[in-house]
Amino acid sequence: MLTPQWLDQLRSRVSLSSLIGRTTRLQKAGREYKACCPFHNEKSPSFTVNDEKGFYHCFGCGAHGDAIRWMTDHQGLAFMDAVKELAVEAGMDVPQPDPQMAKAAEKRDSLHDVMAAAQEWFKASLGGPEGEMARGYLATRGFDAHTVQRFGFGFAPEGRQALKGALSRFPEDMLIEAGLRIAVEERDPYDRFRGRLMLPIEDARGRVIAFGGRILAKTKTDAPKYLNSPDTPLFDKGRTLYNLHRATPAARQSGRMVVVEGYMDVVAMAAAGIAECVAPLGTALTEQQIEMLWRQVETPILCFDGDTAGQRAAMRAITRALPLLRPAHSLRIVRLPEGLDPDDLIKARGPKAMEALLGEARSLVEVLWEAERDAVPLATPEDKAGLKARLMAHVETIQNPDIASLYRRELQDRYSAFAFPKRESKWQPGQPGGGFQNRGGGGQGRGKWNGKPAPAPSSPESISRLNTRYGSGGTRDGLSAAVIAGLIRWPALLVRHAEALARTPDLDPRFELLIEACHAGGPLESARLETILRENGAQPPRSADYSGFRFGFLGADGEPEKSAEELTQAIQLLIERPALEAALQVATERHEREFTDESFAEQQRLRERKLEFDSRLRQMATRHASS
Repeated sequence: MLTPQWLDQLRSRVSLSSLIGRTTRLQKAGREYKACCPFHNEKSPSFTVNDEKGFYHCFGCGAHGDAIRWMTDHQGLAFMDAVKELAVEAGMDVPQPDPQMAKAAEKRDSLHDVMAAAQEWFKASLGGPEGEMARGYLATRGFDAHTVQRFGFGFAPEGRQALKGALSRFPEDMLIEAGLRIAVEERDPYDRFRGRLMLPIEDARGRVIAFGGRILAKTKTDAPKYLNSPDTPLFDKGRTLYNLHRATPAARQSGRMVVVEGYMDVVAMAAAGIAECVAPLGTALTEQQIEMLWRQVETPILCFDGDTAGQRAAMRAITRALPLLRPAHSLRIVRLPEGLDPDDLIKARGPKAMEALLGEARSLVEVLWEAERDAVPLATPEDKAGLKARLMAHVETIQNPDIASLYRRELQDRYSAFAFPKRESKWQPGQPGGGFQNRGGGGQGRGKWNGKPAPAPSSPESISRLNTRYGSGGTRDGLSAAVIAGLIRWPALLVRHAEALARTPDLDPRFELLIEACHAGGPLESARLETILRENGAQPPRSADYSGFRFGFLGADGEPEKSAEELTQAIQLLIERPALEAALQVATERHEREFTDESFAEQQRLRERKLEFDSRLRQMATRHASS
């Protein structure tokens, strides 16, 4: 039976802003949060969430309720389903009439009693004579009395039966089931933790569910440095984050959550004033732990040591997070200086240095790119192709189609910039004489570039490919040919438009040759420009290449002022078209993938822009012919 007292306790255990923030973008507004109401369409926010009072309210439509009401009205769950889901998040047991369920709950409660008793004994041992070495270790770490008390440090004395004697009121099998004792065949059970500094591991309600122990005696070379409790009915290490119950309130204040590699790092960070800090427990960050983090903040920060192990841990976290990514939810990653963990950095450089690093946390996609790029040498084309294959394999794991598409584009752009770096432009504005220098004489009439021989003329095959690509086979090719012919006809205009053309991707290669001639030191003349093209294996445009266009700047009787204006318009169209075509292609691919009203509207908008573009080009190209 669900009593009012139990339901009140459930509501108090759930962060309403974190719950609503999973599907609604909230903004901090004083002691409340605000947003555009998720229950009705509005342009300005009138929806508020108050964690202290435990309710949400919309001043526009009147929607009002608590965490349970949110799950039923917004998420569409039945009342009991909503209660069960919230109870799992809060770490509470739903009262069940089933005798077996009741027995299991009673068993867990009895194990909680065992763990609480063990914690009290560990704390008492730390303060006793046998805890002197542990107290000395804490002093070397710089942890003050408040930190020691807050995190519940204790000490497990030496002796294989010490804990059993201290907790003799509990049956042996309960101590074993709680993970405090180890049972082996044909031998007596013995204490798991001996001669170790102890830290309690607590659940979302602050109850002790497990322990972590750090060895103190240096003579035990074969023993693990850190030892955690095994999985028990109370403790699942893959579903537990150390310090979450303390970090959650701090995260609400700061708006961030920091994940470090170990629980001693958490304590060091908290001692330095960074309280919103958690850690996994001896394993790589799991999918369940990532989801737990996203319930608190949209983009938690993962802080890894700067060594090789830290890099591997970062990549494991990335590969587990990729399939889970959803809009506005991701990870940011900080890599500490090599050889330093959080405690070392804080001691050496102070808390401000750590805050500065956290403020420079990098995006998941950036760290993924750098990790794969630097994973193996990339000396051959095959190596580079392998890099692309690895990147695309990561993209294929992303379940959200929008995010997968954006990651694919981002990583392909980074890969293209790396594998196919843009050649340095030979045209250098502002450096007279620094451009292409055409000099007669030796070299069979070839020019020179900065005193060095210009590239040899292209082979007949390359000339054939160039003419095929930029011949009369398409509107853009014809427009390119017309503009090149116009610049040759009016060479004085070349300098005016050279910089804009140099920034435009995927243009006819003949533009680069013309741009290089801008600052060659000699006068720009039509015949000379034609010679430069021929000497570099290209041909000046023929009238057949742009036969569909009737631009005035191509005519023999064109007026200089009018021709300059018309040529400028043609160049603007030439520059604008690649961006428009690329945007339309992306919109079309998105609509084919999603087939939503939004994607269709975007595709149609760009199609209309392209039709307008073609109409402008057609009107301008035929204006001279009709005049």
